[in-house]
Amino acid sequence: MVIIAALGLFIGFLLSIFVFTLRDGKSKHTGKGQSNLSDNKASKTYSKAEVSSHNKRTDCWIIIKNRVYDVTSYVEEHPGGDAILTHAGDDSTEGFYGPQHATRVFDMIEDFYIGDLQR
Repeated sequence: MVIIAALGLFIGFLLSIFVFTLRDGKSKHTGKGQSNLSDNKASKTYSKAEVSSHNKRTDCWIIIKNRVYDVTSYVEEHPGGDAILTHAGDDSTEGFYGPQHATRVFDMIEDFYIGDLQR
């Protein structure tokens, strides 16, 4: 019984190392840029109509708090499956800030930032 408990603790320890490595390391997705480049893209603006034309699995843009993100390269990796497509080409703010997302998505999303929504 002690061996099983020790083995369980060891496996839990290895899993926690794996999770923290993924969270802190580079993700495997290939976003449109890096978060430190988002300032360079801030001057680009897109109309709601322009964003709405990017509403497919193979061409997926979303709006979160009046910022535009090209998440096409992430669609297949999205842990929630096709839920990311629910608001493809539209405002995804409410879904993005839902309880299903871990806080790391707030950093990850910046990799996909391409500009701002025209007001």
